[in-house]
Amino acid sequence: MVCRRHVIETLLLGALLETRGVLTAQAATSASADVVVDTWFGVKGDGKANDKANLQNAIDRSVGKTLLITGRSRIDASGLDMRTGSHLRFAPNASIKLLPHNEVFYQILRIWDVRKVVLENATLDGSKELNSAKKDPVQGGYGMGISIAGSSDVAILSTATVNCWGDGIYIANSYGHKDRCSTAIRVIDHRASRCRRQGVSIISGRDVLFENPVWENIGGTDPSAGLDIEPNSNQDVLEQIRILNPTTRNCRTGILVYLKEIPGPIAKNVQIEIMNHRDESSTDAAFSVSGLKTEGHVVTGRIASISPTWVNPRLAEVKSVGYDNAGPEIVVTGRRLVP
Repeated sequence: MVCRRHVIETLLLGALLETRGVLTAQAATSASADVVVDTWFGVKGDGKANDKANLQNAIDRSVGKTLLITGRSRIDASGLDMRTGSHLRFAPNASIKLLPHNEVFYQILRIWDVRKVVLENATLDGSKELNSAKKDPVQGGYGMGISIAGSSDVAILSTATVNCWGDGIYIANSYGHKDRCSTAIRVIDHRASRCRRQGVSIISGRDVLFENPVWENIGGTDPSAGLDIEPNSNQDVLEQIRILNPTTRNCRTGILVYLKEIPGPIAKNVQIEIMNHRDESSTDAAFSVSGLKTEGHVVTGRIASISPTWVNPRLAEVKSVGYDNAGPEIVVTGRRLVP
């Protein structure tokens, strides 16, 4: 016998989505007691109201369930915090966009020191055009779409981060526990566009996978890379980093690996594999590995770019002058250059 409550909830959810013009077969069939809707918590999603407080309440009260974001929510620059067990799914055309602000340091969505987080079909907009902050070339790149710090078992699926003051996605160690790196991070079909600093920064991580990302039109403050893999200290980790089928387009550097800060008393083994990278029209270089001076410290490993296609690259060099040959081996195989 079908539970009467389940039927009622399914009908209510279907009616709600239909009024928003986003009724889909997937949403209709998944409507159940395990799916809750943002409007049930007072979220307006009208593109005008500040939904920050109600969205945070919805996230906090939906742990262990799927929270469906149905409208076009606006929030202030204080951002939102995911919890252990959070699962956010965005309906078609739903989004979260920052209200006008003047912040150079923000995170639209924080995934800090938590586990088992899923984010699906999100569009997160940093409202770069509405940011009145001073365009400081040094401190002007810390507004992030998604910030992952010291977390594990994170899946980000079919998500776009656009118009961010800094990076689309930023992955680093915990801010409260400096030796806790982010682990088991899966990002599938990510798109970053029109961000000022990076499409993605990987500062520290173990078992990090990006599959089929597109990082494009990145520029405004250094280093303006599609992907920047750049540790901040000797405590950071770069192990089992896999980047599959990435596309970088109209960036200063397509993929940048900058290792200046990783040498130190803790021996490091850097493992980075990039498969089928396609770069189009980077103004500096399609792929660059630089910055490393071991100065007697142990930094070993392998940085590999396999079967890249670089279209109209200004430079195809992959190792800067002064890179310490005692560091990780740099391997590029099957490279194809297209004028």
